[in-house]
Amino acid sequence: MIFYAMFFLLVFFIAIRVPIAMAVGGASLFYIICTPDVQPHTAVQRMVGGVNSYTLLAIPFFIFAGNVMNYGGVTTRIFDFATACVGHIKGGLAHVNVLASIIFAGMSGAAVADAGGLGAIEIRAMKERGYGEQVTIGVTAASSLIGPIIPPSMPMVVYAVAASASLGRLFAAGVIPGLLMGASLMILIYLQADKLQCPRETRVPFRRLAAAFYRAFLSLMAPVIILGGMFTGWFTPTESAAIASFYGIILGLIYRDLDYKTMKSAIIGSMTTTIQILLIVGSATLFAYVLAREEVPQQVAAWVLSITDNYWVVLLMLNILLLAVGLFMETVASINLLVPVFLPLFEALHINPVHFGLVMCVNLLIGTLTPPFGSVLFVLSSVSNISVEKVFRHTAIFIWPLLIVRIILIIFPEISLWLPNLLFGPE
Repeated sequence: MIFYAMFFLLVFFIAIRVPIAMAVGGASLFYIICTPDVQPHTAVQRMVGGVNSYTLLAIPFFIFAGNVMNYGGVTTRIFDFATACVGHIKGGLAHVNVLASIIFAGMSGAAVADAGGLGAIEIRAMKERGYGEQVTIGVTAASSLIGPIIPPSMPMVVYAVAASASLGRLFAAGVIPGLLMGASLMILIYLQADKLQCPRETRVPFRRLAAAFYRAFLSLMAPVIILGGMFTGWFTPTESAAIASFYGIILGLIYRDLDYKTMKSAIIGSMTTTIQILLIVGSATLFAYVLAREEVPQQVAAWVLSITDNYWVVLLMLNILLLAVGLFMETVASINLLVPVFLPLFEALHINPVHFGLVMCVNLLIGTLTPPFGSVLFVLSSVSNISVEKVFRHTAIFIWPLLIVRIILIIFPEISLWLPNLLFGPE
């Protein structure tokens, strides 16, 4: 009875838009207090234990790296180089938008960082060159989702901890799917360029392309250093996050775009985001303890398997659930809450946790582009000074290529597992 009251309280908190960390933590605390045989200090122990993870150290460093590079002039140079490379293709700066997001994805693992930092530059440049509001906002929103798929990825760090999965394998699994997402968006842009009234850009001479490459060379080396170091075993994914932060500071000082004021803003912004995420992780860990104590994961697994034990049907059911959850809950919170529930199903049906982790992240990230709680929509609404409803209308057409890629990834798990198996050997 207490468990059902806790669940009702959680739904009520979410309905009245209480911050997700407070909603999950408050409902779980209600259960702890009202259950006689559970000591109150259990709440503190579980929450502290949830965030006391070496792997989670990567989160503040990757967030800080993204903010430093946004403030330190790195994103501007990446955008200029991408313009020189693909700006002349039919669709112009819309292709540049996607390519720049692919490059920036190798430095920061958060869609919000891409949308708020690089996205602001992309929107301004496209508006100045006469691009319509739909393609400007829509492409910027959709391409920002590539950031958390191509490593490093903040949602994958959280998933690795929740599922006890290999972070290195998860990072490797995201490379090819992230490139597929970018390619699918560029194909749509090319096919719809005339309908979207994209201005044609002129091909830049080789001298300008070389100059743009030279100007952006150190910035382009950031993903090479981060990913190359991880996949060659020079340093761990967590250590790569610290190296990314240090490299971002060095670049900002070399470019002379990083001063005391911008550094302070990067630090404060990173601290705020980190605290929000770790509060969610701690609260979700406490909630997972309650679920485990009530044997909810085992009951859910038994219920699903009583309906069907077909691998593909169960996978389809889980993906539909994830898409629905993504509409209403933040990505990190959803991962922490749902993974403990799904683990018995992974074991019963031999679902590869690395493959499912990637698919789960793609599903939940698509939710950041949809109302009512799409975080990317709110960021772009703030950056572009237009309503959230209008941002979603502009973005809707660009969600379809991402959904198609998601279906391909579900049907062909080898796409995501080929690179991890190549780098780390078969599991």
